[in-house]
Amino acid sequence: MKTLLLIRHAKSSWNDPDMDDFDRPLNKRGKQNAPEMAARLLHKGMVPQLIISSPAKRTRTTAKIMAREWKYPKEAILLEDELYLCYASTFLKVITKIDDDFDVVAIFAHNPGITDFANYLTEEIRIDNVPTAGIFAIEADIHSWKDFDRAPKKFLFFDYPKQEVV
Repeated sequence: MKTLLLIRHAKSSWNDPDMDDFDRPLNKRGKQNAPEMAARLLHKGMVPQLIISSPAKRTRTTAKIMAREWKYPKEAILLEDELYLCYASTFLKVITKIDDDFDVVAIFAHNPGITDFANYLTEEIRIDNVPTAGIFAIEADIHSWKDFDRAPKKFLFFDYPKQEVV
């Protein structure tokens, strides 16, 4: 079994309207929500063995804050350029490259791609929007990440700062 945690970056700052989207930092709420959501995963016993992140500042920062809570070395976070504002199909390309030694993997990315991909993964749950710092977890009955797309999947949970749905 393999577990995938799709995590949207925490709330970002819009204080500087001239700032390039890629460079936007987290705002105060984002800096509070990221460790809170990491702690919720710890409580569930869901600590990723591998973290893959979009290289955008807000996404990288969210991944680093959560990694700190999990005692995961920030220098081990893999930055994947393709995840910046990607389509749902890009997630599959990234997933098929994951080393099979990792059973629990977190991918940090952006909307609308992350919401579209979450909805692609299961028929039983439909999500209008993965909010900032939201986490969508799914389990796949596979031994190799290369088989993820066609594998039977089980929805585990969808959680976000303002509400939890189990």
